[in-house]
Amino acid sequence: MTTAARPTFEPARGGRGKGEGDLSQLSKQYSSRDLPSHTKIKYRQTTQDAPEEVRNRDFRRELEERERVAAREKNRDRPTREHTTSSSVSKKPRLDQIPAANLDADDPLTDEEDEDEDFEEESDDDDTAALLAELEKIKKERAEEQARKNKR
Repeated sequence: MTTAARPTFEPARGGRGKGEGDLSQLSKQYSSRDLPSHTKIKYRQTTQDAPEEVRNRDFRRELEERERVAAREKNRDRPTREHTTSSSVSKKPRLDQIPAANLDADDPLTDEEDEDEDFEEESDDDDTAALLAELEKIKKERAEEQARKNKR
């Protein structure tokens, strides 16, 4: 059996030890954490947005100047229209630019679209013809190579 389960016949009583009898003689020591901290107030310097400085500033002018600089930077990075190819530029007129009185449901919007389609069809035909010619050339080369192998 452990001693922890045994009853206490002599309970601990305070006030009988050295310095415990008189409460006026408590310790005069205290922790450093009990000391007052942050006892000085710091004031803003002239470059730290002091109230006088803020009153004298023109925020609207500063904002507009920053926006102008940002717009210049943005436009400088963007390529101009002169550098783009003509195929990437759409030649179709915008619907809001065409007067409503001239529109007819059966008519195409412009003749330029028809010309563009004809040009695309012609270029497609030219491309197809070039590819077929290249294919025939490759077939002939393979046939000649096969004939050489058979002769050996």
